[in-house]
Amino acid sequence: MLLVLDTNVLVSGLLNPAGAPGRIVDLLLAGHLRLAYDDRILAEYRGVLLRPRFGFPPQAGEHLIDYITYTGEAVLAPPLDVDAPAPTDLPFAEVALAVAACCVVTGNKAHFGFLQAPPVLSPAEFLRRWTRSSPG
Repeated sequence: MLLVLDTNVLVSGLLNPAGAPGRIVDLLLAGHLRLAYDDRILAEYRGVLLRPRFGFPPQAGEHLIDYITYTGEAVLAPPLDVDAPAPTDLPFAEVALAVAACCVVTGNKAHFGFLQAPPVLSPAEFLRRWTRSSPG
């Protein structure tokens, strides 16, 4: 399943493995999910993962970025001409549209109100949908 994962979900999942974002990170690392990304998204992931306040070892952040790069799908996304409430979230919407991702998963759904498709889901909403669609 190919999706776009907002940075806040990735970081929340690493900080709190027991929550819904943590389950999504588990699904990613187990190979059940693939992330669509571009260089802007990878740069944001890297910049946030390396912030000292989170306490992630730099090598761990780089290994995660390498894993996402290796298993995910790189995209060259055309720009959207929209007035987004958080312009830093535009790359996530642009990539999702360019690759026809199943969804965008974010903790800030209000930032994506301009996006009609694909669906924008909270981590909990995504897990409910994934559970219903997965075999077994």
